Amino acid sequence: MHLVTLIKGDGIGPSIMDEAVKVIDASGAKIQWEEAHAGLGAHEKFGTPLPDATMASFDKTRVAFKGPLTTIVGTGFRSINVALRQKYELYANVRPAKSWAGVKTRYDDVDIVIVRENTEGLYAGLEHYLTPKKDIAESLAVVTRAGSERIIDYAFKYARENNRQKVTVCHKANILKYTQGLFLDVARETAARYPDIQFDEKIIDAACMHMVMDPKKFDVVVCTNMFGDILSDLTAGLVGGLGLIPGANIGNDAALFEAVHGSAPDIAGKNIANPTAVIMAGAMLLNHLGEHKAANRLIKAVEKVVSEGKYVTPDLNPHSKAGTIEMGNAIVDAME
Repeated sequence: MHLVTLIKGDGIGPSIMDEAVKVIDASGAKIQWEEAHAGLGAHEKFGTPLPDATMASFDKTRVAFKGPLTTIVGTGFRSINVALRQKYELYANVRPAKSWAGVKTRYDDVDIVIVRENTEGLYAGLEHYLTPKKDIAESLAVVTRAGSERIIDYAFKYARENNRQKVTVCHKANILKYTQGLFLDVARETAARYPDIQFDEKIIDAACMHMVMDPKKFDVVVCTNMFGDILSDLTAGLVGGLGLIPGANIGNDAALFEAVHGSAPDIAGKNIANPTAVIMAGAMLLNHLGEHKAANRLIKAVEKVVSEGKYVTPDLNPHSKAGTIEMGNAIVDAME
């Protein structure tokens, strides 16, 4: 039995997470869920977006399954996602984007995994004003050798363990010669230790162009925090949108799994939110726990339902009368 912290989140979070839990429970894996709270709902109920009880649960389980959270707007509140990643050193953000049968896009053979450094870079949160008038602001991009080594080594190990052929580092070392230059230097050093994996390096703006023109040129992509954030949304667009993209946040002794899309409060409670991304994040969770058979059953069931296009949410098929709950039920049925 695996003990997992369950954070349903805000907006559409509870509805899509209910379907994900239903599907995971039907997969054959033995999960004991320990529900905790975070985000806007937690702030309204407990006076803080990240209650101590939630942190205590994650401290104990070291594995969390999380729905989308609304970041509180206002002084003193920062992104809960960033806070969790930094506290638990969840340094590797893994976002796979793969073409789906039944989802019409410009390409039908995309299979790219973005490996994004998750704790440093411009998202380290080191910002301040330089003048009392607050008319000049400065953000510090922090890139360390240790942080670069662990994320780039993770990317190469991921490629090797998942039978991937190539790792591409995306950078801006031609302009940011210290921070991005350090990241690129470490990538070159690391690549030399993995002679069985092809290595490529691309300047980030050129990488965006090439990725749109010919996605087949990319396999595993590793980059610093903000570039990874942007590229993972780009790859989502190549395969049908954020509603299909799962994410894993991996550290040395803790991991958090989630959909990468937002909380979409405008469609909360309407039974139309697409649960695919968070269900596929559940498959990543199962693989992390060693429940590979259950993960494979889940993935095949989701692929079957999406391919058939009958019991899917309207964003996947405008003619579908099915909603979030009906899609979850169809995936459970497909596993049986």
